[in-house]
This record gives sequence, structure tokens and C-alpha cells, in this order.
Amino acid sequence: MAARSRAAVLGRTAGVVLAAGAGCVAYGTFIERNWFTLRHETVPVLPAGSAPLRVLHLSDIHLSLGQDKKTDWLKSLAELEPDLVVNTGDNLSHPRAIPPLLEALRPLMEFPGVFVPGSNDYFAPMLKNPFRYFAGPSKLPGAAQRGPVPLDTQALHAGFGMGGWVDLTNRAQSLPLHGIRFDFSGVDDPHLKREVYAGWPRGAAGQDSAPHVRIAVAHAPYQRVLDHFTEDGADLILAGHTHGGQVCVPGYGALVSNCDLPTWRAKGLTEWESKGRTTPVNVSGGIGTSRFAPFRFACRPEAVVLTLTARP
Repeated sequence: MAARSRAAVLGRTAGVVLAAGAGCVAYGTFIERNWFTLRHETVPVLPAGSAPLRVLHLSDIHLSLGQDKKTDWLKSLAELEPDLVVNTGDNLSHPRAIPPLLEALRPLMEFPGVFVPGSNDYFAPMLKNPFRYFAGPSKLPGAAQRGPVPLDTQALHAGFGMGGWVDLTNRAQSLPLHGIRFDFSGVDDPHLKREVYAGWPRGAAGQDSAPHVRIAVAHAPYQRVLDHFTEDGADLILAGHTHGGQVCVPGYGALVSNCDLPTWRAKGLTEWESKGRTTPVNVSGGIGTSRFAPFRFACRPEAVVLTLTARP
């Protein structure tokens, strides 16, 4: 009788655990992955006396077909009237998603913008064992060479360019915003090891003494990239790629970052230090997921509004 009683207790416990697990999967799949939010941060990086500027940071949209909730939310972001939009890549999750993506982002292209690509702007995501994600950074570069589904990156970038956004793929360029010169330096996706550093824009006499802000942009926040931009004098670094861990433990946070970034930095605004210099880094938790892993838990999809203010 005692053995049967213990077996009954174990059976009920297993049932409760399975039911809870199924509930979590349903919640993460049908509720949280479409529970979009805005994270607000304040970064004092502007020249003294400057009025605040608002930067909208988008990353990891991973748009697939039929994602009406996501596209409607993206369109609504234009109501924020940002001074600048920064897109840090991984826009697609399906080869035919470029037209609906550009349509969703069209209202935001009324504002100045810059962008860099991620791996899912070159190749569509592939079906793989989701548990491999917890073993370390994904092996997409190797997998991509063995027969990926290529995306029309040229059409995607042309659409951004026709909307007025500046391509920072291994490029540097300046943009004037509200009387301040913003110097940008961007790289191609470090997760694919395609980054080539372009330095900062040059050309104007006495440009270093004029009011300016240096912003570095990359998709994947590998430490080598953060080190380089910090040591090269960036005032702010923007990146994505991590999905904020995508599946997090409440009260603990991300279990993985899909790169060599410490997991506690997988989402949010932190300070990066290298060789005596310190630079604020904003890592977006991202807006979407791979269409083969449409699940988030304790990590809501987000865009980030960064209010840039004057230095003290």
C-alpha cells in the first residue's frame, strides 16, 4: 500500500509538472512573444547645453508571414516621433517577408535612420534542435555555408535606402541632428565574423572640436567589438542579437546570450570598460524570434527609446 501511495503521489506530481510546463509553453508561444513593450533609457552623451534627443532602437524583428500584431505595432512606433531610428539587424525570418517588413517600417522612415545587418538579413533561419542554443553561440556561419536559404539582402537594403536610412555596413558616416553632428561607425555582423572597422567619419577641418557625438552600431555584441569601439572613443554602442536570452528565469535573467557577452548583459543599458575607457552599451532584447522557435518567457519583445541628454 505504501508503495502504491508513493507511486500515486509521484504520478500526481509529474502531472502537475507537465501541466505547468505545457502552460508555460502556451504562455510563451501565444501571449508573451506578442506582448510588445517599450523600454526607456536615459544616456547623458550630448554636448553640454544640448536639448534632449530621442533615439528609437529596433533589433531582431525576425518578421515572418502573417504576423499582423507585430507589423501593426511596428507601424504604431512612428507615433513616438523619434529624432533618429537605429536598426541593428536580423529583420527577417522568411524569404518573402521583405515587402511586409518595408511596409511596416515605412512610417518610421519619415525620420532619419541608420542600419546594420544581422545574419538573418543574409540567410533565413534553419530548423534545428532548440536545446543546442544552450550549448553556446549558434553555429550559423558554418551552417550557412552548407546550404542555407539566402535572403534578398540587396532588396532589403535598397528598401531601407530608398526610405532615407543610411547603410552603416562596415562604413562610417555623419548626420546632423538638431545642430549636433552625429558620427556613426558600423560593422557587418560579427556573429558571421564579417566586421571590418571603418573608423570615424573624417573630412571637416576642426571637426573634433565642434559639438559631436560618436555612436557605434553592430548587430552582435561580441566582446572584441565592444572593446574596439570603446577604445576608439565611442560615446554610445548599440547592438542586439541576444534576444535578451529569449527564455529567462524570473528573478535570475538570461541563461544564454548567443555570443561571448556575459548573460547579465544580455539585455539593457550597461557600461563597458576596456583599456581605461568606459562606454555605455545598449543591447536590445529584440522584437521577434526565429519562426522555428516562436517562444519567449520572462523576456518580453521590446523596442528601446533612448533619451540622449547633455553631459553633466
